[in-house]
Amino acid sequence: MTTPRPIKFSFLAREQSEGAGAVVRRSIGTPKLKNFTPFLMLDHFRVPPGAGFPDHPHRGQETITYLLQGGVDHEDFAGNKGTIGPGDLQFMTAGRGIMHAEMPVQSEDINVGMQLWVDLPANLKSCEPRYRDLRAEEIPVAKTDDGKVTVKVISGRSQGVESLKDLAYTPPGGTITQEVPKGWNAFAYTLEGAVTFNGKETITPYHNVVFESDGDVVTAHVEEGADQAARFIMVAGQPLDQPVVQYGPFVTTSKEEVYKALMDFQTSSNGFERAANWESEIGKTMGRVR
Repeated sequence: MTTPRPIKFSFLAREQSEGAGAVVRRSIGTPKLKNFTPFLMLDHFRVPPGAGFPDHPHRGQETITYLLQGGVDHEDFAGNKGTIGPGDLQFMTAGRGIMHAEMPVQSEDINVGMQLWVDLPANLKSCEPRYRDLRAEEIPVAKTDDGKVTVKVISGRSQGVESLKDLAYTPPGGTITQEVPKGWNAFAYTLEGAVTFNGKETITPYHNVVFESDGDVVTAHVEEGADQAARFIMVAGQPLDQPVVQYGPFVTTSKEEVYKALMDFQTSSNGFERAANWESEIGKTMGRVR
């Protein structure tokens, strides 16, 4: 027997300015949903030509970027470089410290995507920074038996397919039941169309839907013959039993560690040695359309 997870609450993610000229719909990391362990922030970003996220530091968390439209360049002080396109992902583990730039490709197109910040367990906050891409073609795809629902299985398991965070895409007229480990925090962020969760509440785009921790499945349904396909991201994570003390891009477990992170960054030490006088090449593309 499985028990559906009730919706705890949902809310509209409103637009705000971020970075240098970018616009984001932030849901996690706002007064409505702050420190939803292990999730720290969720941004649905839209970046026009000439804008971006130039050189900045991180410590103590992992960022996961999923691109919906356009392209995003990445460059960090460890020598990692890369570009992701639609359907690709970028995983960046800040660990003990990293300085990087994320610059949407400066074309005439609007660059659109999602970025999730995930807290690192206390014993991993001092790990060496890591970076890697996951290409769209590498992501296993699962389908429901009737072929009406397609799931890109990025992390975890869905419909018997395993891989590496679950991104679910629901065409008009379909139902999917996704298993969620008991006790894990789970949410869905709606991108397109109208989707009904657990047969009770229909959610429109740009809402973050937070589920109760009781229960072990979430069911999503789109009416047969709906005018538009529904598209949403579903994420679940194991809660971390630790304090969250965050100051901008520095995420620690105490105020003392935050002060130390600031001092380490300012003095280019204890993880930030390579930040001294470092400048990304892609950060210099600000304001240039190519």
